[in-house]
Amino acid sequence: MKRLGIGFIGGGFITRFHIQSMIGVRDCDILGIMSKTRTSAEESSALSRELGVGNATVYDSITEMIASPDIDALWICAPNFTRIEVMEEIVSAIESGKGELIGVTCEKPLGRNMAEAKQMLELAQKVDLLDGYLENQVFAPSVTRGKEIIWARGAATTGRPYLARSAEEHSGPHMSWFWEGELQGGGVLNDMMCHSVEEARFMLTAPGASRNSITPVSVNAYASCLKWQRPEYAQILADNSSGKTDYLKRPAEDFARSLIEYKDENGERLVVETTTSWCFVGAGLRLSMELFGPEYSMFVNTLDSDLKVFFSRKVAGAEGEDLVEKQNAESGEMPVVSSETDAYGYTAENRHMVQSFLAGKRPEENFSDGVAVTELLMTAYMSAEQDKTIQFPPSGLDDFIPAVAIGEWNPNQ
Repeated sequence: MKRLGIGFIGGGFITRFHIQSMIGVRDCDILGIMSKTRTSAEESSALSRELGVGNATVYDSITEMIASPDIDALWICAPNFTRIEVMEEIVSAIESGKGELIGVTCEKPLGRNMAEAKQMLELAQKVDLLDGYLENQVFAPSVTRGKEIIWARGAATTGRPYLARSAEEHSGPHMSWFWEGELQGGGVLNDMMCHSVEEARFMLTAPGASRNSITPVSVNAYASCLKWQRPEYAQILADNSSGKTDYLKRPAEDFARSLIEYKDENGERLVVETTTSWCFVGAGLRLSMELFGPEYSMFVNTLDSDLKVFFSRKVAGAEGEDLVEKQNAESGEMPVVSSETDAYGYTAENRHMVQSFLAGKRPEENFSDGVAVTELLMTAYMSAEQDKTIQFPPSGLDDFIPAVAIGEWNPNQ
């Protein structure tokens, strides 16, 4: 094949991020969008046309989109609680002969728990689809270039890195369903630590080696609701959801940390520290990554940008996110991430997925990695709930569902 026809399932915020990134990806066209909210599908279709990355048709169903001969692969960007339903329809459409696909990708997390993550992988394999796990941070240029330099210069002369730190912090999600533990699968630990544990695992893995070359040994985690369970902030969430979201009675964690211990191929100890937050007060989304070895270190902070602007209090403007994702202010001195789709790894991620599918190869970041990430997240929830270090892998992991995901977690009780 010379070009890949892509269809998106879901037409919201993350789909639009992917569409913008496609400006930097060759040999593909966005030719279809399906969303249960037709308005969002139409808006994303219009954006695709405006940016010149594809004349995307709005479809009424996933099956209808698969039946189109123009669509070769699907990008699943629908909400967490719909993932299994979406994948089952994809498999049904292929098995019934309504259409064919080369591959499918899925946004993070792959599943809300182990059962869902494993089912997503099994369904993809059932119809021989190439599968890609959309974990953008392992494709971020600062991460991939930093890893290349560290391993080629530092690790080659003084020994492999042994400590990785990764954090993702912002003021909270866009959509109300993200705040609901039962719909999203948890709180900030499930929503954002999926990024942090995989980015850190990637950094500690030797170039060219399998991600499984380092083995988890234990997980220690902590979770709490520091800001959004306070009455004044809980009221904001209630107002934004027409009263559905009740953080006084059914909160989800807005702060979480974990310490994961690995062993490398030689049995040496490696450590990953992660921090995630929905209660960060700053310019906007902050991604920070650090890597340490015997005689070297590496640091990334996305808010240490090469562009800053300043607006005095006399400059009035509407709220927006034109400077940085999850932007919190419109005045003062603020960093500007000049190309978020590039800086956060979306462009390189989508380029890899497209090239892999065109070559008939399974992407390097795939559903098996999504399952591995879910294993770590569920073990972290176990640790936080039991307030102790959990040896990996723990028994009962496949059937475990976090208390926050069934509405039974409340740190104030």
